[in-house]
Amino acid sequence: MKKINELKVKIFADGADKAGMMEMYKKPFIKGLTTNPTLMNKAGITDYRIFAHDILSIIKDKPISFEVFSDDFKEMERQALEIASWGSNVYVKIPITNTKGETCYSLVKKMAGQKVKLNITAIMTLSQIKDVVAVLNSNVPSYVSVFAGRIADTGRDPVPIMSAAVDILRANPSSELIWASPRELLNIFQADDIGCQVITVTNNILKKLSLVGYDLDEYSLDTVKMFYRDAQLANFEI
Repeated sequence: MKKINELKVKIFADGADKAGMMEMYKKPFIKGLTTNPTLMNKAGITDYRIFAHDILSIIKDKPISFEVFSDDFKEMERQALEIASWGSNVYVKIPITNTKGETCYSLVKKMAGQKVKLNITAIMTLSQIKDVVAVLNSNVPSYVSVFAGRIADTGRDPVPIMSAAVDILRANPSSELIWASPRELLNIFQADDIGCQVITVTNNILKKLSLVGYDLDEYSLDTVKMFYRDAQLANFEI
């Protein structure tokens, strides 16, 4: 089994809690960060702009993605241009469609043409990947974020889809594939095996990194001890 420092896939921390983001930012194996409106809402963020500027006052040397949140493409464009102006390390996340199912391709092509670094998000099908890669600017860095974890939630194996996505993105060398919404630590190694360039990982999964390569007999004993300890703490009797 590879060690974390032997992996080629870049690990991006996914979150919106400032303390957690700062903790992960300081780790050398974290190569970038992402967030989204749902994570920000859960973290209690009420002012998007203030939060972003606060984070960017510290994180200046690693890529970080902030997402537009309008459902109107004209307003998305305005938000995208402002977000892009916040820093040279900022990538603007644009969802693959709005809530009406209308695709973002025209907006992506326009923004890419203006040299905006983009992160196209919420992608789940190969046709979406092909269509968005076709409109990205081959001279501007970008990310194509495929929600492999959500694909897995439907009972589908995401690995074949992600492998095909790696092949599709070869048409645009300046664009990198993100394995988004992983469900377990194993996904990091799966992403690395297929040549996926980036995986976004939440802090609760990143905390399991200490288990990589851990002896399974020891892990079995740890589990038994946990069950025993918790039964004792609960004062169970039969």
